[in-house]
Amino acid sequence: MTPEARNDAPPSPWIVRHAHLLRTGGSVLDVACGGGRHVRWLQQRGHTVFAVDRNAEALAGLRDLAQVQVADLEAGPWPYGEQTFDAVVVTNYLWRPLLPRIVEAVAPGGFLFYETFALGQASVGKPSNPDFLLRPGELLDAVRPALRVLAFEDGFVQAPHPAYVQRIAAVREAPNASAADRYNLSI
Repeated sequence: MTPEARNDAPPSPWIVRHAHLLRTGGSVLDVACGGGRHVRWLQQRGHTVFAVDRNAEALAGLRDLAQVQVADLEAGPWPYGEQTFDAVVVTNYLWRPLLPRIVEAVAPGGFLFYETFALGQASVGKPSNPDFLLRPGELLDAVRPALRVLAFEDGFVQAPHPAYVQRIAAVREAPNASAADRYNLSI
C-alpha cells in the first residue's frame, strides 16, 4: 500500500496550499479518492465531500464523512452526469479520457486542484508506464480554455517522496464575476 493510500496519510501539500480558495461549506469531489486522505481533511474543514473510487473496501470507511460512489471511472460511465462541484480534487491518478469530464465537473466560480505523476517518474519509481505519466504541459492543455490557471508546476519534487509531478490549480470564472473577483484570487 502506498503512503497516499493509507487512511492516516497527510493531504497533499499542493491541495493544502490552495484549499483556502474554497468557500466554506462548498461541495468538493475527490476523484479516485483511494483511502480518503483528502476526503477526511476537507470534511474536517467543513466541506461537503463527494468521494468516488472503484475500491468499495476503501470507500466503506468514508461513508460517514462523504457521499461515496463506487464506480470504475475507466470502464463505466461518469457517475455524476452533469453535476458540478465547487472544487474537484485529483491526486496520483490519470485516465486521459476522463480529463474533459473532470474539467466539466468544475462549477462556475469553482476550482480544480490536480496533481499526478509526469514523464521522468520511471527514473525514480512507480508508476513507470508512460500511459500513466503526464507529458510536458499536458495539464495546461487539458484545462484551457475552460479554466483559468492560477498555479502550475511541472518538475521534480523531493517530498513527500522523490517524484516527477505536474500540479495545477485552476478556476472556472463565473460569468457574472466582477473584475476584482476574477483577478484578486490570492494563491
